[in-house]
Amino acid sequence: MEKTQIQDLGDELYQAMVQREAVAPLTTRFEDITIGDAYSISQRMLERRLESGERVIGKKIGLTSKAVQTMLKVDQPDFGYLTDKMAFSQGQEMPISEQLIQPKAEGEIAFILKKDLMGPGITNAEVLAATECVMPCFEVIDSRIENWQIKIQDTIADNASCGLFILGDKAVDPRKVDLTTCGMVVEKNGAVISTGAGAAALGSPVNCVAWLANTLGQFGIALKAGEVILSGSLVPLAPVQAGDHMCVSIGGIGSASVRFI
Repeated sequence: MEKTQIQDLGDELYQAMVQREAVAPLTTRFEDITIGDAYSISQRMLERRLESGERVIGKKIGLTSKAVQTMLKVDQPDFGYLTDKMAFSQGQEMPISEQLIQPKAEGEIAFILKKDLMGPGITNAEVLAATECVMPCFEVIDSRIENWQIKIQDTIADNASCGLFILGDKAVDPRKVDLTTCGMVVEKNGAVISTGAGAAALGSPVNCVAWLANTLGQFGIALKAGEVILSGSLVPLAPVQAGDHMCVSIGGIGSASVRFI
């Protein structure tokens, strides 16, 4: 794609986010759009966020579980950037009705880094050595694409469908929990709606973080000390609306809860 097209589409997605008005899928309008084009569009969207005063505080891996890939009809992971405006703490209400368009919640494990990770060649052992702690997390994704009619290029361009996220209030040493077999239970309005395990995300959330470090390393981008890394959903996505309350519990790690307004 031409540089001007990439910039225009990044601006369009940014305005869609600000105005909470979804746009037609990029892939139906530009049949030749590549994954590389999509990441360039995402970078432009991020530039607009940073120009508005936001700052990057981490990164997210998306589309790691077969359940989510099947739901969204995509076949590979992607990544996006987290900013300070997206972050909420345990006990805070999340204003999805004011900020998001068509939100869906997913439970996952967040990694907080104490050392930089720069691929390629990052191993799982290096991921664990660079991790300060893991925490339970709800990510509430959103799409600026109409009716979630996305292909992989659409969600990549849309900053991996980033919305908002909330971290639990417990931090655990990742070497003291089995991140492959740890079980997850997600409740919505008091009823269990899904269960999963660490292995649902590329075999292990650690694999996801290693994948991200090595993928970003190809672009000269590091995972940085202090950053929050969302490692991908372990359960199917759940549509949410104002008034809903959700809780995620992860064996050996803890829980996180959120009320949507």
